[in-house]
Amino acid sequence: MASWRPAGPVQPGSSLARHVLDMQRASPGASGNFTGLFQQIALAVKIIHSRVHRAGLAGVLGLTGETNVQGEMVAKLDQFSNDTLVKCAESGGHVCVMASEEVEEVIPVPLEEPAGKYVLMFDPLDGSGNIDVNASIGTIFSIYKRRTPGEGRGTLEDCLQPGRDLVASGYAIYGSSTMFVYTTGNGVYGFTFDPSVGEFFLSHDNIRIPKRGSIYSINEGHYHSWVPGMRRWADWIKKPEEGKKAYGHRYIGAMVADLHRTLLRGGVFCYPGSEDKPEGKLRLLYEAAPFAFLVEAAGGAASDGSQRILDVEPEVLHQRTPLFIGSSEDVSDVLGFLQET
Repeated sequence: MASWRPAGPVQPGSSLARHVLDMQRASPGASGNFTGLFQQIALAVKIIHSRVHRAGLAGVLGLTGETNVQGEMVAKLDQFSNDTLVKCAESGGHVCVMASEEVEEVIPVPLEEPAGKYVLMFDPLDGSGNIDVNASIGTIFSIYKRRTPGEGRGTLEDCLQPGRDLVASGYAIYGSSTMFVYTTGNGVYGFTFDPSVGEFFLSHDNIRIPKRGSIYSINEGHYHSWVPGMRRWADWIKKPEEGKKAYGHRYIGAMVADLHRTLLRGGVFCYPGSEDKPEGKLRLLYEAAPFAFLVEAAGGAASDGSQRILDVEPEVLHQRTPLFIGSSEDVSDVLGFLQET
């Protein structure tokens, strides 16, 4: 599906459903499959929103007692969110295969359901550590077109695609309000959920990230494990110099929340590797690539320290990567220090 931008200004208050339908009408040859898949993702987000906002009453706080493929304890709300996304997406005939940060192998479409031409990948609930303390969490998703020929079930090959081949990506953030933000590569749009009518409405039209911000976001608890260039940058960014303002530090501990702020206000989010684990912690396919696609569409930049995130060729399903993302000038500053090493 080609990148799309409305011919005229989008009216504030337009619903997400109407927005995606207008996108379909503006795309010659569109079959409606993409619109259908988007409606399923939005439905899943609404269901997750409902459970998140009454988590303390719905018996979904705490852990399941299981460990996921990442070696992390699985939260009950993580499992619920994963199952909700899978069930909503598998029944529409729009996807051929799915993959989740929580599941070791690809998720096949049931044989009794038709297979479609899209690949859906997701982190069902980013920031799981924030669940039980009532801090912001979110859902990240990305959509590709299948690579394998035919109309059968998709395979691992369909999932191992670089971010530059994305058709769409986005996220939902469950905070003081629930927002749904997405891009098809040309324009970034944010919708706020109105629970009184059960719909998302346009609240942030054509989001553009400032070229430079005043906030940096990084877990400085890992300072002594970073490479020297990373430590020099962390020291430099806190020091007011002539012609340079001091940056403030904000770190929520959920990538969705930190990058949502960065997208709206500018600045830089960093999750570097360490000297003994240069690959870092974040997952390329479920976190780094979808956010890089979205931030670049808003005028920002995203790198793994040596190359553009969207150009990284994934080799395994749960590949990890360092990530430096946000305002283009702020990302350039980080890379300058890293390249000195």
